Amino acid sequence: MMIHEYLRTVLSFAFVLGVLVTIHELGHYLAARWRGVHVEVFSLGFGPALFRWHDRSGTEWRICPIPLGGYVRPHGFEDPEDATPEQKAAWIPGRTFHDKSVWSRAIVILAGPVFNFLLAMVLFTLLFATTGQPSVRNEVAAVTPGSAAATAGVQTGDVIRRIGTHEVTGVEDVQATVAAQPGADTTLTVRRAGQDMDLPVTIGKAPESTGSAPHGQLGVLFATEVGKPLALPDAVVAGAKSTWTVSVQTLEGVWQIITGRHTARDLGGPLKIAQLSGQVAQYGFASLLSFMALLSVNLGLINLFPVPLLDGGRLVFYAIEAVRGRPVSKRIQEISFRAGFALLAGLFLFSTFNDLSGLGLFKWIASLAS
Repeated sequence: MMIHEYLRTVLSFAFVLGVLVTIHELGHYLAARWRGVHVEVFSLGFGPALFRWHDRSGTEWRICPIPLGGYVRPHGFEDPEDATPEQKAAWIPGRTFHDKSVWSRAIVILAGPVFNFLLAMVLFTLLFATTGQPSVRNEVAAVTPGSAAATAGVQTGDVIRRIGTHEVTGVEDVQATVAAQPGADTTLTVRRAGQDMDLPVTIGKAPESTGSAPHGQLGVLFATEVGKPLALPDAVVAGAKSTWTVSVQTLEGVWQIITGRHTARDLGGPLKIAQLSGQVAQYGFASLLSFMALLSVNLGLINLFPVPLLDGGRLVFYAIEAVRGRPVSKRIQEISFRAGFALLAGLFLFSTFNDLSGLGLFKWIASLAS
């Protein structure tokens, strides 16, 4: 990789993560201000502050050197039971987080993920209004050599009409039907030069990993096209639909990993995001914005997972408090937070291991050892 490619990767990663984290934390910040909570610190990044300044409301803004996230610290976020006498003496009456109703606290926590979804909608809307909405049409653009499609005689320009007796409705239907029939002997009906042709085919098998279920694979790429820019109202609707579609697809992917239909090796971490940021950036700013929209949806969803330490975990505690009329016991919260920390740390290490494996680090180390 050339020096300029490294530089592009670093700058793209810093830009992508910086925007996503800023918007997420801005949601917490604005919601806290709205609910009357003073915000002590708004930090982009972790570690010692490289730059810091105070605004008129007394909030300290920080830029820190470790660009793997950020945080907003509301005033009085600590429970009264855990606060020191010095902390209690510094509390501003009526402006502390813990004194607010459970609904106000939930709004402050929920606002971060909500802003990530809103950012995705805005980015999709901007793209559709300026460059048009991309679509995939049922037309074969390329056939992978040696694949099931190549063996069957599928050609560029073919339109897949039927798989066996099943009339396909589009590209997603083709993909779902093929994936559900690994190794099946069937027939592809394709439209070629205005005529339908029946091609006997044995659908390929693509095992995800040892022990996981294989899925069918045909070996074709479908044609993509970008339509004309949409009018702003249409772009807003299309942006909302795309945000919803990406959310559903992401959750389906997570469920497939949990149920073993996909391997956990698909999980990527910060290094993978950095690598993809650099690769996407070379195709232009519009591609980078599209990538950011996808990541923003993922960040919003991840933070809503009911895992202690994440926003979703706190929302679960607040929901229980709203039903019971009193907070969850401190002992249960402490155990939950420790378990949540262990889970997140394990996922971080596992995804980083996947990233390093994908970059070939361990193969390189093995070659040196041998």
